[in-house]
Formats: sequence, structure tokens, C-alpha cells
Amino acid sequence: MANLETSLKEAMTIEGAIGVALVDYGSGMALGTLGDGGEIDLNVAAAANTDLVRAKMRAMELLNLHDDGIEDILVTLTGQYHLIRPLTTAGGRGLFLYLALNRSRSNLAMARHQLKRIEASLEV
Repeated sequence: MANLETSLKEAMTIEGAIGVALVDYGSGMALGTLGDGGEIDLNVAAAANTDLVRAKMRAMELLNLHDDGIEDILVTLTGQYHLIRPLTTAGGRGLFLYLALNRSRSNLAMARHQLKRIEASLEV
């Protein structure tokens, strides 16, 4: 199991990573962030993406999709990918990993695979 700092550092080794955050979607607060901050304000992104996660959770509830969990949410921009992965571990309920990627330098499939692995080893 990896601690938060180690997991954030590992996420930043993903090809094309701009920044990463672990976010509490109950409060919208980032519990930890890592990135140079030049391209994206991770604290603002954490709060804004909280609304997205809450909306998707509400939509799933309205659609009675109780057996399906959200694996990840992807927002594609012309120059970036924003990958949101709600934690599924018992200690991670109510948290999500947020990863911003440079679209031209990243491999989305590999980034999803690596973020899933990081989530599985993260100890909160």
C-alpha cells in the first residue's frame, strides 16, 4: 500500500501528466495536489470537478444504476484530458483522484490503466 505523497508522485510519472489531486467530493477540498501549477490551478480544478462528480452520482441514482459504479469520468479538451477516478476502496469512499494530462503527450488508455493501479495501492 502506498501513502498519498507516494501515489501523487507516481501519478505525475504518467506520460503527459500536468497535475494530480486527491479530492474529497463531500467538501470539494483537495487533500493533496502535485503539479507545477503553470497550466492549471489544481485547487480550483478540484472544487470544480467535485460538482461534476456529484452530478454524475445524482444521475446514476435517478437512473437506478445502483449496481454499477463509476470507473472513471473523462473530460476531453482540445489540448488536455481530465481524468476523474472515484476511489472504490473502503477507506477511499467519498474521494476521487483527478489527473490532468497534456493531450498531445499522453496515451489515454495507459493513463487510465496506471491511475487504476495507483488507486488500488493508495492507502487513505
